[in-house]
Amino acid sequence: MVVRQDMKNLPTDLLRTFVTINQLGGFTQAGERLGRSQPAVSLQIKRLEELLNIKLFNRGQGLQLTEEGQLLLTCAQRMLELNDALISRLGAPRVSGSVRLGIPTDFEVSFLAATLGRFAQAYPGVTLDVSSDISANLLSDYQKGAYDLVMAIEERHLARPQLTDYITEPLVWVRNNNMMLAAEDPLPLILYPKGCLYRRSIIEALSKANIPWRIVYSTSSLLGIQSAIKAGLGISALAKSTVPEGLEASPGFAHCPDLGSVSIGFRYDNNTLSPAGKMLLDYLRQGLNTL
Repeated sequence: MVVRQDMKNLPTDLLRTFVTINQLGGFTQAGERLGRSQPAVSLQIKRLEELLNIKLFNRGQGLQLTEEGQLLLTCAQRMLELNDALISRLGAPRVSGSVRLGIPTDFEVSFLAATLGRFAQAYPGVTLDVSSDISANLLSDYQKGAYDLVMAIEERHLARPQLTDYITEPLVWVRNNNMMLAAEDPLPLILYPKGCLYRRSIIEALSKANIPWRIVYSTSSLLGIQSAIKAGLGISALAKSTVPEGLEASPGFAHCPDLGSVSIGFRYDNNTLSPAGKMLLDYLRQGLNTL
């Protein structure tokens, strides 16, 4: 067998730094996440560029990727996912059992499939029983013993927050790109059912701003919310990271008020959470931190 001496290998640590820069939007932020200084991160990117003999960023245009950089990003993400799944599968302790997980409805598409898919590949011995609902119902059912672990959304700055390991996420108005809003007409709203934090935030903000509104569509389905927005029935609000492609999103547009931010985190009892549940929690934390 002949081995080519000119074949290059791409170190995964360089690829991970590159992907993290794009996820977080800066060299300094990536360094903080990876435990490296900003100069060290810069040197890693320089080494990666020299190794491939390409430029990854258009200098003078911030962090805008070159065409080659965009191609590398797509491939690097797939390579790291495969690397991480293999390390988890072969290097992690054998874990089995079942975990009852509750997750907010609007995170089914943007978060659930990718994160839980990787977990299922890494820990095939763990059975997942996953349900989605609005956060108020998830937290209430957790108190009744329906779940081992819940990912949920709650208001920021609560005196006694229920969630831990949380991040903050801005709420943004979402509408069809072609929809026109007349200032004199009541704002047509597409909302989740009563009890939803988004619904309450929207109505309170509009009422405080003395903006008339009406509910044109209400559903507990994320697909229903998205379909109604795309059809132009009205507007809604979602956490920024859950907005699907093809819809316009902004913290405030036209005469709509700013909705602020929410906390997204977890509810669990570390004393009773099983080893399988703790493994799943680690995966969910990592996924949440990349939003």
